Order: sequence, then C-alpha cells, then structure tokens
Amino acid sequence: MVYEAFLLIAVEALAVFIYIFVTGNRQAPAYRAGLMAFLFLVTAAYFVHAWSGSGFTLAMKTWRIKVVKVGAARVPLKNALVRYLLAWGWFAPALAVGAVLDLHHVREWAVVLTLGLVAWGATAFLDKDRQFLHDRIAGTRLIALPKVGKKK
Repeated sequence: MVYEAFLLIAVEALAVFIYIFVTGNRQAPAYRAGLMAFLFLVTAAYFVHAWSGSGFTLAMKTWRIKVVKVGAARVPLKNALVRYLLAWGWFAPALAVGAVLDLHHVREWAVVLTLGLVAWGATAFLDKDRQFLHDRIAGTRLIALPKVGKKK
C-alpha cells in the first residue's frame, strides 16, 4: 500500500495541477469540494483502468499481485468499479469516525486510520478463502503471480 500511495501521489499531483490551472486556483468552498470530487474520480480512473485492463497497477506488478475475476479473461469494468468503491472501506469508516470526533491532531488521525486499516484487513481472516471483504463482494480476488526466471 505504501508503494501504491507513492505512485498515486504522483498521479494526483498532476491532477491537482490540472484542476488549479483550469479553475484559476480559486479557493471558494465549492472549488475545494470540486477538487476533492475530481481527485476521487481521478483515483477511480487510475485503479479501475488498471484492474480492468492488465489486472494490476504498477505497484501490484512489482509485488506480483493481480486482480482477477474467476471465469473471465479480464476483470469487467463493473466489477473493477465496485471493487474501487468498496475498497474505500480501508479508509472511509476511519475518516467518518475522525470527522464525528472532530479530530485535529496528526497522532489522533494516525490512531484512527491505523485502527481502520487493521479492522478492514482483519476481514480477510474472517473469510474462508482469505479474501478481503471488498474482493468478496465485488466478485474479484487477488492472486500471486509466479516469479519470472532470470535468463542466463
């Protein structure tokens, strides 16, 4: 997830640059909300395109992990989109709790986000096939790709 976050930061930095250029860097609340919505859509495009195309992002390829849909050559767009929306389960509950508790300090947010990540990750231990909840519901699964042998 850390490697994925670094790659996503680069994608979103470009998206922020484009948004600021297009909006003239206006700072009204509607423009800030628009930026958040735009970043949500850019992130969706990044993941959904990767999962429904090759089955992996660059970070997933590096770790030899692929998203598949059993019985399909590629992950259908609908399943990739559902997986993206449900994968927000890693963060959304913690973000909601943090907002309700009106957290302001980095340490408080770190604790809430860590607890949220651990809780969502624990869903894999509750599943008989060790799938995350978002994969189970979306009809997808993660598989490990074999190591590619070196040529001599």
